[in-house]
Amino acid sequence: MLKLHIPKNRMKELIKQAQLHYDPSILELGWNHFHRGHVKVLTLEKGALEAKVQEQKDYKVHIPLSRLTGSSCICSEEKPCSHMAAVLFSLYSSFGRPELLLQELKQAIQTKRRTQRSQSLKQARKAERSAKLTSRQTIGEWHEWFETKFHGFAVTHQQSFDTFASQVQETLIPEVEKWEPELQFIYQINVYVFILRKMETFYEETKSTYLSAYHEQNCRTTSADIISKLRKLFKEPKAETWIKKADNKWSETLSILGPFALNEINSPIDWLYVYRLLWWKDTLPERKQREVEQLGERRISSHSLNPRQEDVLCIALAHFSVIRKEWEKACSILDNLHERRASDFFFYLEEARTHQEWDVLLDWLRWLKPSMTKSSQDDFRLLCQYWMEVAKHTGSDQEWVEVMESLLPRSFYYYTGYLLQTKRYQQWVDLQLSNQESPLNLYTMELKAVEETDPALLLPLYHQSIERAILEKNRSSYKIAVRLLKELQEYYRILGRELQWKQYITFLSDKYARLRAFQEEFKKGKWVL
Repeated sequence: MLKLHIPKNRMKELIKQAQLHYDPSILELGWNHFHRGHVKVLTLEKGALEAKVQEQKDYKVHIPLSRLTGSSCICSEEKPCSHMAAVLFSLYSSFGRPELLLQELKQAIQTKRRTQRSQSLKQARKAERSAKLTSRQTIGEWHEWFETKFHGFAVTHQQSFDTFASQVQETLIPEVEKWEPELQFIYQINVYVFILRKMETFYEETKSTYLSAYHEQNCRTTSADIISKLRKLFKEPKAETWIKKADNKWSETLSILGPFALNEINSPIDWLYVYRLLWWKDTLPERKQREVEQLGERRISSHSLNPRQEDVLCIALAHFSVIRKEWEKACSILDNLHERRASDFFFYLEEARTHQEWDVLLDWLRWLKPSMTKSSQDDFRLLCQYWMEVAKHTGSDQEWVEVMESLLPRSFYYYTGYLLQTKRYQQWVDLQLSNQESPLNLYTMELKAVEETDPALLLPLYHQSIERAILEKNRSSYKIAVRLLKELQEYYRILGRELQWKQYITFLSDKYARLRAFQEEFKKGKWVL
């Protein structure tokens, strides 16, 4: 174990500073590094500790004895990092037990934080008394008030995006319980928009940290939940009435959303969805037309946009043609897209399904068909589900069947499931044959369903699999062939085809007479019906 002696008063000062600047979780990681012997070099040079901490690679750590905040490490973690903490524990081993220091530091930090929280709570309550929320304030003033309520909040190891979203809703939504329904409605929309905007800020702040992948996923999941709640809010029966009654505040809300909703900065938040959702519910044609004109000007004047940003503006512009049910015009605008992403258009598929507009849904699915080959697996699955739903409600599935056939082999599992569901057993067997599926790889329930209709349909499937197993020419595959033969024998018995069975067994025995190992396994079967 590396040991280096420094004056005791210096060690005490470093511990005191660690209480101010270290997070308990970082100390835990640092302790793990120390405990596992990752601190390989520890020297004192010119009043500073110079160390090497070996993890996946070597990290050089520099800690001045006079000032802990002047420390540095070449790793990408937030500072102070776990490697610095490991060096402190290694240094302390000359004075006592590092595991006790870990507990002492954690307890001191927690005590200090409780005190700080108590003081912050007192200050917050004082601020609340001095700053009040009223229904007469502008939307901008509401958002300023939201900011004061959550000033200083940051996404950390302990406080994630979902924690923030929950706290905002629990704190802000009850504030307006006595307001008029239309104002409560507009207010709640803005609470959700505020949550999404702040999450965007937090995401940008955490992108470069070593927890960025975790934060991105948490941000994506939480924002999807908030957007779902926003969508649910617009399903209120009186939503349109409330928007008309509070038109000024609704107009302000749209204005606040505009500047950042269409920037497309590679965010995990689907701002394009939020933008379209709000404008979909707008009740004033003149306001929509003004937005169309502004979008057109923005497309013409913006010369530095990347392809994705151009696509976002294109989709936003087409959105207003979709609202006016101008399908051909919307398609002509969308023909300018650099990339036709299925996920950008699930908004319309959901709307059409919700309102049972099956012809509209079918139009969108036909338009999206070329994108299915390049869609992600999740998007492909959703598109297949929409196709099946359309087939069920339009009374004809011929087009859907043709789509599935054209997308083979990717659509295999959806197609095979659909053929079973619609009891097209001959087509189902043909599909398994073309894909060279063995009955051993199929679900028993699937085989049972075909057997109950016509066991003869399964015979070619078994014949093919038996021959393929034999042609692999190893004992394991011969055993598989014999196992399949026993199952096939039962189908011949059920069908009463004793003569054909004997002919088939004789044929196999003669054809593969030279395969000694196969003949050994083959003779173990009792092949007389």
